Amino acid sequence: MVMFPNGKINLGLHVTRKRADGYHDLETVFYPTLVKDVLEIIQADVVEFTMSGLPVAGNVNDNLCLKAYHLIKIDFPELPPVKIHLHKVIPMGAGLGGGSADGAFKLLLLNQKFKLNLSKEQLINYALQLGSDCPFFIVNKPCYAIGRGEILEHLDVDLSTYKLVLVHPGIHVSTALAFSGLQPAPPFISIKNILAQPITTWKQLLKNDFERPVFAMFPEIQKVKESLYEAGALYASMSGSGSCVYGIFEDKEISLPTFPQHYSIQS
Repeated sequence: MVMFPNGKINLGLHVTRKRADGYHDLETVFYPTLVKDVLEIIQADVVEFTMSGLPVAGNVNDNLCLKAYHLIKIDFPELPPVKIHLHKVIPMGAGLGGGSADGAFKLLLLNQKFKLNLSKEQLINYALQLGSDCPFFIVNKPCYAIGRGEILEHLDVDLSTYKLVLVHPGIHVSTALAFSGLQPAPPFISIKNILAQPITTWKQLLKNDFERPVFAMFPEIQKVKESLYEAGALYASMSGSGSCVYGIFEDKEISLPTFPQHYSIQS
């Protein structure tokens, strides 16, 4: 059985406070994108995990696909071993939620293939144990998110009539490092209220708190954002804690600037 975990962008991102448990409260809107990984599972004699596509740093045993399997296995000990293959297209450390999507979609795959009959609420609870972004990918529709990102409210935001361009400059931004440069504070205006305004107003109002510290560390990421505005974007922003930058264009036929050869551009 095969599924195609998609990425996400953040339409605005406010880090509002650091909590006593070490996590941060935030406010954002998650919006699904068309860039997708490929995730396949086959019933097997032993659990096996393989990967292809873009390289994934770190210990393979820490991959959220494996963690999702072992998490479900606790409550469903009869769950048979599976062979898992992940083909990575969504770059890591880009703020597109690729790893979170893979973990969440693995839960969906197991639920569907082995008829576990888990409800959406149960899947969201499992997903939160994998990571703060994971519950969104169970819903996988535009959502206003608060708390750690797990308190979700469907939001009627539709960008389908616009052209969305994603530019990844090949930089891996450490989320922990990005958080270390922040000063959490309540927002002056809610993202939900901003998105109710015409998209032409977003440039002045819709902010990602991670841009200031990340741009200071990696000025080339800021240059990507500036280049997208020069190309005519109605709105451009870094997604999540970076390093991918997206631009929203009114015209489907646009002339993009020439980026370095190692940059990845998807639209």
